[in-house]
Amino acid sequence: MNDFWKAKNVLVTGADGFIGSWVAKGLIDAGANVFTIVRDLKRVCSLDLLNIKDHLTIIQGDIIDYALVERTINEKEIDTVYHLAAQALVQIANAGPLSTFKSNIEGTWNILEACRLHKVKRVIVASSDKAYGVQKELPYNEDSPLHGLYPYDASKACADILTRSYATSFNLNTVVTRNANTYGPADLNFSRIIPDAIVTLLENKEFVIRSDGTPERDYIYIKDVVSAYLKIGENMEDKKGQAYNFGSGIPTSVKELFATIAKVLGKDAQPKIEGKASNEIDRQFLDITKVTSTFDWKPEFTLEQGLKETVEWYQNNKERLTR
Repeated sequence: MNDFWKAKNVLVTGADGFIGSWVAKGLIDAGANVFTIVRDLKRVCSLDLLNIKDHLTIIQGDIIDYALVERTINEKEIDTVYHLAAQALVQIANAGPLSTFKSNIEGTWNILEACRLHKVKRVIVASSDKAYGVQKELPYNEDSPLHGLYPYDASKACADILTRSYATSFNLNTVVTRNANTYGPADLNFSRIIPDAIVTLLENKEFVIRSDGTPERDYIYIKDVVSAYLKIGENMEDKKGQAYNFGSGIPTSVKELFATIAKVLGKDAQPKIEGKASNEIDRQFLDITKVTSTFDWKPEFTLEQGLKETVEWYQNNKERLTR
């Protein structure tokens, strides 16, 4: 491992969440001084499950509080920001869009403005493949228009455009990442299909698929996401305002995903198909040519390999999980 991150002060927003905690762990392991802003620290969060809570600095507050964000970036002399905090659940966004817009849009412009004011060297902002919305051409590439029209999708499209605007208008060194569905150990968000399906099958219960089982998504393992984030942070000097897709580039249907999880668990299980999902896109998968060619990075884990590690973690941590 190189010394790029050694002793650098890095703010990771959303570090109490699934992806953020893994990115924080990767940075801590690489020698960075990691800070995070947390509004409501849960009794058990991903920081606990990855055993890193005592290895970073937690600042109590909310990213929609600009004064707090600006003060943190200034006083902690932040060198790099990974802005991963977001309200990420589609169901919550559909039920109450205003809180999602405040967190995902206002929170992003607060981060960007404070970074501009204090000349932060690198700002990496997590958008989403959902920002692309429905496209005629698949897979999505970085030149595909942002057509996200459902509340969560629209909020990520707005954050994406704001981030690139700060690069163009204010010369802030920003990069946008558009992640496919990310999975792996220590994800406590059981509204997501992979942790939900794993734990349901471990409990020998019937798993319910809300859709008809045919929608296709792109799935990427969390360790591949972390390696991509760190690689971009280390090599973004001449990438200002660029966007990069993180994914496998391989579409997998909900039925296929469940069958793979059941196979890894050694279960002969069939899901109950409910067929009632709404406000969700039917097919999404990503072209990852740009990130692989630009950064000499590619996913190392197949879906089955990633699921094997994920399943093993949930099997070994059943007593630490709360639904």
